[in-house]
Amino acid sequence: MSMNRVCFIGHRTILTKNVEPLLIDAVNNALQEGCNCFAMGNHGDFDKLALKVCRNLRNQHSNMKIEVVLTSLHKINQKIDDEIYNDYSDVETVIYNIEDIFYKRQIIESNKQMINSCDTLICYVNLKNTYSGAKYAYNYAKKKGLRIINLFK
Repeated sequence: MSMNRVCFIGHRTILTKNVEPLLIDAVNNALQEGCNCFAMGNHGDFDKLALKVCRNLRNQHSNMKIEVVLTSLHKINQKIDDEIYNDYSDVETVIYNIEDIFYKRQIIESNKQMINSCDTLICYVNLKNTYSGAKYAYNYAKKKGLRIINLFK
């Protein structure tokens, strides 16, 4: 099966060292396997690292498509002057129709929709956590049959 789309999901905070080289290897492997679309959110350290890695690798892979999934139009309008939303001019932005969902569930629902559109999940998830949104997304991707590459060591 050839991969077309990869999404990234991880904890808000990266607690372990050396995640970046692992992420670079994982993205390079996906590119070599024919993937050309990479999607990530915009809420935590892992999302920011995934975006940085993809931007850097796009210099060598011009057909690489990067999508940043924004969670809430309301939040975008609130933070329109904030640097976080001004820094996406070189990537595609996506927003799912989740505005009517309770705000604390919007990231979970956004992650589910991102997973639904992908073949592979590259993640940073501590599976020993009793509960986290990242672990919920990991379990959802597993149920959906995605190939999962977990960089949490």
